[in-house]
Amino acid sequence: MYKILTIFLLAGFIISAFAQKQGTFTIARLKYNGGGDWYNDPSAEVNLLNFITRNTNIKVDARYRFVEISSEEIFSYPFLFITGHGNVVFSEDEVERLRLYLENGGFLYIDDDYGLDNAIRREMKKVFPAKDFIELPFNYGLYSVFYNFENGPPKTHEHDKNPPQGFGIFVDGRLAVYYTYESNPSDGWADEVVHNDPPEKREEALKFGTNIVVWALIQ
Repeated sequence: MYKILTIFLLAGFIISAFAQKQGTFTIARLKYNGGGDWYNDPSAEVNLLNFITRNTNIKVDARYRFVEISSEEIFSYPFLFITGHGNVVFSEDEVERLRLYLENGGFLYIDDDYGLDNAIRREMKKVFPAKDFIELPFNYGLYSVFYNFENGPPKTHEHDKNPPQGFGIFVDGRLAVYYTYESNPSDGWADEVVHNDPPEKREEALKFGTNIVVWALIQ
């Protein structure tokens, strides 16, 4: 149906090889309705992709991109990213399209930037009514695939003094959706002047983001 869907149906390592060969792996910010600030910190993905270029052999297109679920372009991106502080609402058509994307090999990373949790759990339940977010154990491969995070997600920003957590939704045994809560690594990807995070926190967050990307490509 779409060229990218054909690619998605292949094994993860072939997706990785395709991305490196073409030099076009990138991250697309998912634009959603409901009033949440889906657009915040647009420097985050660019900085992460540049970090990945410097520290891995993955070739990337380090430009900020966003995509709507209703657009055909959604199937051109192997990796989608959602963040924000407020409400998220998926229409019935968006629910079906996002399910199609994820069931055919697409990967979605969600980072709660504080205040997103209730909405994202509600909306993802529409996408996969029979599935729940499962907290990933610290020995799950994502946490050691490139850099070692023996305690799971890092605590980049403090919100409610709760421990950082990482949750997943699996499709046919593959991690299709990864969700970080009380962690907020994407704030650490943003330009230093945005959140004034110390260098060690920003590097930790960028390393963790690298693990997410690598895992999405090889699993």
